[in-house]
Amino acid sequence: MFKRRDKRSVGKLLLDSVYPRGGWGRAAYYISHRLRRLPDTPRKIGRGIFAGVFAVFTPFYGLHFLIAALLAKAMRGNILASLLSTLVGNPLTYVPIGVASLKLGHFLLGTRFDENVDETLVAKFTGAASDLKNNFIALFTDAVPHWARLSTFYHEVFLPYMVGGILLGLVAALISYYVSVPLLSAYQNRRRGRLKKKLSELRASAAAKVEDRG
Repeated sequence: MFKRRDKRSVGKLLLDSVYPRGGWGRAAYYISHRLRRLPDTPRKIGRGIFAGVFAVFTPFYGLHFLIAALLAKAMRGNILASLLSTLVGNPLTYVPIGVASLKLGHFLLGTRFDENVDETLVAKFTGAASDLKNNFIALFTDAVPHWARLSTFYHEVFLPYMVGGILLGLVAALISYYVSVPLLSAYQNRRRGRLKKKLSELRASAAAKVEDRG
């Protein structure tokens, strides 16, 4: 009953993940609309947004939902808001976030950032993944484990990304919190005002009908 009528191919799924139907503007409006309509206080929703935005800046790809939810729970924020806010991380933003985090991390650690990041990152990721796979196999065989590419990945990618990403993530998350809370408060106040006005109109209409019958 809940299945899509038009089944999407693998290629279509990948395309939608890179460029959603309706464009990123419509996707951003949908996210902001959902955040505004969450049944919670502005500060709790704001803490959830803080957690989601911060999680996007960490190098733990594939775990951003989990990190955001755990952080939101620890901060007593809205967990759904944290999950929605991780959508700040998308194919359009991950590259600039990654490059900025790496540059800042290398600067703070006093190491060199490789400007040819597109080629070297792919090589370092694949090299580290290959070492992980081979070392796992080595646990059950006589093969010799190798750590060189994992060590390179840790010192040249993961550690700088983590250091830079935490600092940039804190800045972005704080800005998101302090911008979102007053906006959410204003929206909720306007919505309450509209509901009160509608309720008073309904009461006035009901009272008028009673008088007419009398």
